Amino acid sequence: MANTASARKRIRQIKVRTERNAARKSRMRTFVKKVETAIASGNHAAANEALREAQPEMQRAAGKGVIHRNTVARRLSRLTARIKALATA
Repeated sequence: MANTASARKRIRQIKVRTERNAARKSRMRTFVKKVETAIASGNHAAANEALREAQPEMQRAAGKGVIHRNTVARRLSRLTARIKALATA
């Protein structure tokens, strides 16, 4: 266990940050799930709207360091491609 005051403080800080990051990641996943659902239903307009709402949430998570920025870019690119394929299909 932590012996110094600074170590105890670090434990408190890590606990708060872990909870905050978990909440951010969960929120991001929820928005992505809404996009996935809209794509599965085949509704192009709803999928587009869901992606428009999910994008800032995903980029915010990347900005906070919860998820890597390249991962966010890759996921957004793939979601956009799938929505675009809906329009042509």
